[in-house]
Amino acid sequence: MAKTQPNFIFFITDQHRADWLGCSGHPIVKTPNIDLIAANGTRFDNFHVASPVCMPNRASLLTGRYPSQHGLRYNGCALPQNANTFVDVLGASGYKTAAIGKSHIQPFLDTAPIGRNSRKTGPILEAWKEDQKDYSQEEPGKYLSNNRYKFKTPYYGYQHVDMVTSHGDQCGGHYQQWFREHAPNWVELQDRKNQLPHNYSCPQSYRTPIPVELYPTTYIKNQAIEYLKSSVSEGDPFFLFVSFPDPHHPFNPPGKYWDMYSPSDFEPNLSYEDHKNPTPPMQFLYQNWKNGKGQLTPQTATMIEREQIKEAMALTAGMITMVDDAIGEIITALNNSNQTDNTIICFNSDHGDYLGDFNMILKGALPFKSITRVPFIWSDPQQQQQPYSKTLSSTIDLSATILDRAGINPYFGIKGKTLLSSMSKDEKVRNELLIEYNDGGSRLGFEAPARVRSLLTEKFRFTFYLDQNWGELYDLSKDPNETNNLWNTVTYKDIKAELSLSLNQSLTGLMDESPQSKRLA
Repeated sequence: MAKTQPNFIFFITDQHRADWLGCSGHPIVKTPNIDLIAANGTRFDNFHVASPVCMPNRASLLTGRYPSQHGLRYNGCALPQNANTFVDVLGASGYKTAAIGKSHIQPFLDTAPIGRNSRKTGPILEAWKEDQKDYSQEEPGKYLSNNRYKFKTPYYGYQHVDMVTSHGDQCGGHYQQWFREHAPNWVELQDRKNQLPHNYSCPQSYRTPIPVELYPTTYIKNQAIEYLKSSVSEGDPFFLFVSFPDPHHPFNPPGKYWDMYSPSDFEPNLSYEDHKNPTPPMQFLYQNWKNGKGQLTPQTATMIEREQIKEAMALTAGMITMVDDAIGEIITALNNSNQTDNTIICFNSDHGDYLGDFNMILKGALPFKSITRVPFIWSDPQQQQQPYSKTLSSTIDLSATILDRAGINPYFGIKGKTLLSSMSKDEKVRNELLIEYNDGGSRLGFEAPARVRSLLTEKFRFTFYLDQNWGELYDLSKDPNETNNLWNTVTYKDIKAELSLSLNQSLTGLMDESPQSKRLA
């Protein structure tokens, strides 16, 4: 195919809330390279995830569909291999496609789930017959050999895969194989007993002895640059997905990035006391914190002291700036490849982090905007763009937008809407937005794994919890920090009823329309 379509470089971070960029107004975090992408494009101020956890939302990015449709409902599941993705569509249309870094659409751990209530079953365990396909390509067992694991491609549409699994300085996948080859003392460097001295007490704060040049962010940067040098030409267009595992916890920026920021520079936005009527899970976390019971798992939301939050903020900022530096070098390599004038650059994150709001850190069943609102930036050198867009938009829209800009029709069953008109004229694409959350186990005081659905409008956030006699309703126009739950407020009963009906409409529309019928009857 002659090259008449644009290239794409899609940068994505992990657990990075929308307000933690210089271009979005953060007063401390230094992100000059991401800010430059925004200065040359459109920054979306009201962009939200389809689900505020890694795997379901990443699958929604690829498919343009909600977790209840594409099947990767919560962390630990896998995206079915018979699911089409927008990357499949690009590949079928002549694009070269590559994923470098964290994928996380199959489990990268080989441990059994916890916190799940056992149910008695008969000789057949599940409602669906077992899928016989291999879903272990991201698991650690594939990377034990010194010989580089040869990925089976296409992998959900990607023709080239350079896999990085897990987080922090303990990443696996192809990175782990490279790390063992380039660090003769790799066992000592990854032994948690050998962390460098520090005085931080924040949970999962860890001063890694791994130097900057051997850290996963650097590896991903170098592999992306190498791909641009060796695989990109002026022939076929390309789509390059560059996925950084940071700033997801553990909080362990390497080298100079550890003390680049001081905890004294930061202030938490909201304390637990700032919420006027905390929900039962918030009360559970508060009591858990005050009674010193700790986390159920390292990935489970928790509450910590104010000074510990400030430490987590400083270390998170260090990881973000390291990613920003890496992005700057990748863009320099793009410029050197003479592809800049025809390459769209995107920046996004898979979900946010409470990062101190109401004394909480990490993410979970409570869909505050700190975990649902994430950055999205689109910079197109060939299109006139507004500097920012306020349109209510979602992860499910990314696939439709990319395909629209490439001039390719999507497959049947995609739920996302193209955002191109929102970049040129800031046109509204929807009045409301659905956000799903499903837990794989019972935590935060829920007796069964939480099932949560939120309806977001420009003025309200309405959240329904399955089998609970409480919910959440926030008037965002008067209470943008979501500190006063109006669920039981009489003066909002009509609004509550209206939003409940709208949520029912959205859920009814989630029936999977694909595949279409092939016969009349």
